[in-house]
Amino acid sequence: MAAPNATPTPAEIRSLLMRANRLLGASLVEANLVTVDQLESANERLLELIGEGVPRQCTLLGVLAYDLKIVKEEDVLQHCVDEHNIGLIDLRTYDGAEDVKAGLNLPACWATWTVPFDREDDFVLLATAYHLSPAVRTYWEKQYGGNVIWYGTTLEEIAETLERLAAVAAASGKS
Repeated sequence: MAAPNATPTPAEIRSLLMRANRLLGASLVEANLVTVDQLESANERLLELIGEGVPRQCTLLGVLAYDLKIVKEEDVLQHCVDEHNIGLIDLRTYDGAEDVKAGLNLPACWATWTVPFDREDDFVLLATAYHLSPAVRTYWEKQYGGNVIWYGTTLEEIAETLERLAAVAAASGKS
């Protein structure tokens, strides 16, 4: 199994972040989970948060679910299970494979709200809160040559996992 492609530049990460959120928004509207007007309000707030530069806050889903209280994150996950046949994972109780965690690009994970967490034969297992974003799926499938299995999880579990991985990387001098 090939390792992920070269590390993206900050400009590429910003582009990925914008595309991931834009296409997530379009998918949420298409699934009738939010309206276009609600999406426009959320996008305005998201742009403010992106300007502040705090990765944990740069999430359209977070704005919709927790700032504006327009959609429940659980409803989005249930839609992914029902319509996209993905499973759910609780990352708090899952340790995962060290070789998958090694060399992980944390800015790309934050931009896509996705964490590769384990390996099963030739497949990499990915946990995401952004499965509805085609940009996210395309990015990660390209990174691993299409050999991925998707799982849904919450924004909080993704954030906690990424913060834990960043702390481990910092402690080992790989930040």
